[in-house]
Amino acid sequence: MDEIFEKIGSKLTLSQKIERRIEAAIREKKLPVGSKLPTERELCEAFGVSRTALREALRRLSARGLIEITKGSGMTVTGFKIGDAIKTMNLYYDMQLDQNLIPQIIEVRRLFEPEIAGLAARQRNQNDLSDIQNNIELFKACDPDNTQLEADLDNKFHLLIARATHNPIVQITMEPIYSLLPRMRNFIYANVEGEKDFTLDIHLKVFDAINKQNGEAASGFMREHLERTSEIYKRYLHNSL
Repeated sequence: MDEIFEKIGSKLTLSQKIERRIEAAIREKKLPVGSKLPTERELCEAFGVSRTALREALRRLSARGLIEITKGSGMTVTGFKIGDAIKTMNLYYDMQLDQNLIPQIIEVRRLFEPEIAGLAARQRNQNDLSDIQNNIELFKACDPDNTQLEADLDNKFHLLIARATHNPIVQITMEPIYSLLPRMRNFIYANVEGEKDFTLDIHLKVFDAINKQNGEAASGFMREHLERTSEIYKRYLHNSL
């Protein structure tokens, strides 16, 4: 552990250097998840820095979810959870949302989601099927004037399929993208006649294929769904953003 907490040397941007040193130790598993960091006093002595610089570094590490600071219990390495990665990507997409980002997202969805549906058909369990079926029933019963709820339920349908793959990389990749969908779909449900009926029909087809563990059919129906989304964007959505 001595090489992790050795003297920093330069007094320029000390808190950033401390932060990066501790982060590197966590990445390299020299400080594994669950391990305790030395006390503030011990860290100040080891790094040869002031308590002010150290606390700033620790505050940023805590804000990023890499350590947990508990009064009276010290500091513990918590690692970086799936939720943390998704929040970071959500922020990025929110800040980048414009007419250029939307067609790029649709393009990514057309590339990935048919394969995701196929994987979900092979990997899903009974809980996944129950959640997806419940989502479809809620969508079917939704008040047609409540386009925001329809958009949210549509978004949740795709999210549940991604989760049904039981692949965390799929979840990290797709959930931030799905967070943008209600904004797009709310406009579509409010302005494109017959869209809810089409969406309900294709969701039922995707679900049936996933239920029967027919990956090829699930991929095909999802591809049809996204082709429709792409066409609607070209005709309607890009003029409204």
